[in-house]
Amino acid sequence: MGRPPLIALQGFVIAARTGNLSLAAQQMHLTASALSHQIRGLEERLGRRVFIRGPRGVELTPEGVRLLESVGPSFESIDRAMQQFSAPHADVLTLSLMPSVASSWLLPRLPTFVALHPQLQLNLQSCVELVNFEREPVDAALRFGPGEWPGVHAEHLFDDWLTPIASPDLIARLGRPTLETLSDWPLLRDPENVWTKWFHTYGGKPPARYVAHFDDTETLHRAAIEGMGIALGRLTMARPLVDAGQLVLLSAHRLRAQFAHYLVYPPRSEKHPALLAFRAWLLDEAHRYTLAPALVAVRGKKRRSG
Repeated sequence: MGRPPLIALQGFVIAARTGNLSLAAQQMHLTASALSHQIRGLEERLGRRVFIRGPRGVELTPEGVRLLESVGPSFESIDRAMQQFSAPHADVLTLSLMPSVASSWLLPRLPTFVALHPQLQLNLQSCVELVNFEREPVDAALRFGPGEWPGVHAEHLFDDWLTPIASPDLIARLGRPTLETLSDWPLLRDPENVWTKWFHTYGGKPPARYVAHFDDTETLHRAAIEGMGIALGRLTMARPLVDAGQLVLLSAHRLRAQFAHYLVYPPRSEKHPALLAFRAWLLDEAHRYTLAPALVAVRGKKRRSG
């Protein structure tokens, strides 16, 4: 059996990862029929099928799984090696963004940057997972976290703050709570249960039970909008909802969130012209944001509980 051409193996790897011959063909700048011909030739050389073709795409056969495990890492190594020699386009910036931060904080401000730099092209990728800068063609990312990620630069943008929020309908039904009566209201528990710290700092005690527990902030905010209860909302995400009249801030008191917002980028992006322009603008916008009255924490005296 002769050695199969590399283009056939490359097409196999991409098709295996995408699960779709048409998408794989587009990435390789081939027609779907041309790639299908390459895959058939590969299967003839191997004497066995590597894909099961269906109406919604392709699935690997057991032999295909074994082949992918054998040749896939080699193509990944080649991709990583080539990325070291490929200079980024000076006028193109690819950013990875958490959807919540993109929609609530960055996008409302982004038209200003576009107007200042009309020659630059922005490629925005929404993703909740951490970026692997060694494997992915991404120049930088906006992330909410501890600020300590190995092998990258992480520049602090701004802290986030937590404060009680509720829907106007809930307030219309039950009235407006005070610090003393807050624990008597229907409360929504956040992923880290910051309510415990809230009551420890500002007085009162946690309720005997929460109305519901949530494992992500966006769903927590949505439940508050629907009038399910009071949530400790993150101001970066909650402020646009307050401005839109969907939520109401119930207290001037704030708690600093455990994590903060950062601009993260690998060493290869340090001198990328588009990133330098975006970084300068972003740091200025972040500074303006931290000076906003809504983010000034009111330092209340700690009260005794009970």
